[in-house]
Amino acid sequence: FSVRALLIVTVTLSPATAAPRSEKYATREDVYPPLWELAPENMLDFSVKSNKTVINAWNYQERLGMYKNLLKASAKYFIAFGPQNIGNILWGLPSQHGWQFRTGRLADPSRATSCGYEDGDLLCISVRSWWANVNYYLAVIPFLAAAEAGLFGQLQYEIEILPPEEQRADFCYSVADCRSHVPNLMDDWKAYFEYLLSTEHKAVRPATFSSFQLDDALGLMWKAHITSNAYAVPKFQDNLKYLSDPEENFGIDWATGVDFIAATHFSTDLPTVNSFQAFLPQRMLIEGDVPPFISDFSPQQNRVLLSLKALYKANELTG
Repeated sequence: FSVRALLIVTVTLSPATAAPRSEKYATREDVYPPLWELAPENMLDFSVKSNKTVINAWNYQERLGMYKNLLKASAKYFIAFGPQNIGNILWGLPSQHGWQFRTGRLADPSRATSCGYEDGDLLCISVRSWWANVNYYLAVIPFLAAAEAGLFGQLQYEIEILPPEEQRADFCYSVADCRSHVPNLMDDWKAYFEYLLSTEHKAVRPATFSSFQLDDALGLMWKAHITSNAYAVPKFQDNLKYLSDPEENFGIDWATGVDFIAATHFSTDLPTVNSFQAFLPQRMLIEGDVPPFISDFSPQQNRVLLSLKALYKANELTG
């Protein structure tokens, strides 16, 4: 059952044809996460207080800025894989973050505050959001691990992440803090960035930095991704209570699906990720949403929800 379900999901989710990897594609604004052009792209674009680079990871634009710094700092290693850094396999992270923002999944699901809503602070990321909390470990940890590995070079200031208003003990806020609390996560992400850095010295032509095997890089990146998920998903189980039953089930199904997608070393370059995300729900699921009968979802979106559910059940049945 699990193999059959995996095949269903792979066929359903994998784009039939890759989007064109051209200069024209890379310059289209709609292919990037929302507000990508406004996100901080250098360390100096973040606030500096008391000789520390201070980042508010509970603001969509600043969390997006961490991804933008990662993409920019690692761009030289992916020159051979497409123009304008579209072949960088880290695109899956900011693209997923952008999808969460665009579909309202980072807003306060309890509606107790206006965090993440147009009538309040639209860029606010709610600590009550299950999606946002799991994503924290796919944003802050890679960013701090990259800093520790030396991806950004010699940093002028130590990095400090601002805590949320509640659940402060559920997160870590600096390289030292995260190394103390989640060493395995830091190690796995650091290993990915150290692999990139190691290829810089092996490159026959340093200008191209293409001496590494893409599958090796994908293996390390996905290993780190799964380690983050395996830690964060159960940790924030209590936040699922704020979601509708269909959205909660989708979140759990999606987290399981990622494990299987990772096993295939699915390429997370920008064109592939964008083709893939077109099949994901364009809004949060509400009571009464029953795939494949959700009328405002495309047949493909309904099919993806069914496939993820089948994969979750098969995985559960087979242990």
